[in-house]
Amino acid sequence: MTDTTTINGISVANKVAPNGIIARVMLAFLTTAGIFYINIMPAVVNGLKEGLAFTNQQAGFVSSANLYGAAIGALTAVFLIKRINWRSWSYVLLLTLIAIDSVCILVESPTLMITIRFLHGLVGGLLVGIGFGIISRTEEADKTFGYLLFIQWGLGGLGLMYLPELVPVYGTAILFISLISFTLVTLVMMPFIPHYKIEERNKDHDTEIKLDKKPLFLTLLGIFLFQAANMGLFAYMIGLGKSEGLTIDFMSPSLALASWIALLGALLVIIIGTKFGRTIPLVSAILIAGLCSWLLHFSESEQVYLIANIVIGVTWAFALPYMFGICSELDKAGQLAAMGGFASKMGLATGPMIAAMVLGDDNYDLIINIAVITLILCTVAVLKPARLLDRK
Repeated sequence: MTDTTTINGISVANKVAPNGIIARVMLAFLTTAGIFYINIMPAVVNGLKEGLAFTNQQAGFVSSANLYGAAIGALTAVFLIKRINWRSWSYVLLLTLIAIDSVCILVESPTLMITIRFLHGLVGGLLVGIGFGIISRTEEADKTFGYLLFIQWGLGGLGLMYLPELVPVYGTAILFISLISFTLVTLVMMPFIPHYKIEERNKDHDTEIKLDKKPLFLTLLGIFLFQAANMGLFAYMIGLGKSEGLTIDFMSPSLALASWIALLGALLVIIIGTKFGRTIPLVSAILIAGLCSWLLHFSESEQVYLIANIVIGVTWAFALPYMFGICSELDKAGQLAAMGGFASKMGLATGPMIAAMVLGDDNYDLIINIAVITLILCTVAVLKPARLLDRK
């Protein structure tokens, strides 16, 4: 279950098996640490509005700034991942995240918060890009990405369950304290994560990679569209419910429940992997997500709101690992998977930004329609690369 490392000439068995469950879980924590706020986004947006009296637009721009910073950081990782000591960089980045989140506890100005969260995004995105690159060096990377989504949705559910109710009592500080706590747990795990070496690839495989640029581009486009559609809705899910007359006492446990049930999506990926190929599972999940997004037009019904969020969560956690897995199949060094991380962060940032611009006071129907159309375009984008890999 372990391998060894040498410290001051002493051999120490302190690493878990590189492709075992524990290693996959630890890599999931490492990759989540920089962007955990994404999984509690409705609580963050609502918390900024409730705790600091930010407007819909200000709260949305804070989230978008954080995510655009993360996108730039993830893109930077594409060029660094093969050249750096990823372990040393990870330690520094984790400590920097803790420092930035600590400063945010004291910030009350929307402009200053946007600036600082952009810096947080840069650091977190670089860490996520590194994590994506390392995950690509594991066997059956689709499964490791499944663990990633499993961790994100599971712990995100806890945040959505409790944070909205804690903000009125403890202020927005509780939001950043939760992020700091997650980062500290990841720091504790770091010494036990294995050293993942870049595998030597033969020339024929290198040639194959060069020929797969078009499927890669389509996959990156699909990831961008998928994340933009889902996060544009997710960031304002509490506001959507309030506009339809739902109470926070109903919505908080409902979103938490949806997040936890969404674990089934990631669990399915872990269990079935690519036994049935990628095309049918991936396309089906995206189209179902589009249908349930449209059903949010009828959110005045508590049952519709709950079921739609549950199914969207399951399909979100199910489809994304497959799209990341397509990127990983093209490059075991991890550069293309890091590009997947960049596309993902750009989508996650663009969704809330567009939603903030078109929302106004309560134009939620337009946000829902945009999300549905975007998911249909996503289906078109990923169809060819998924079929290509299934044939191979």
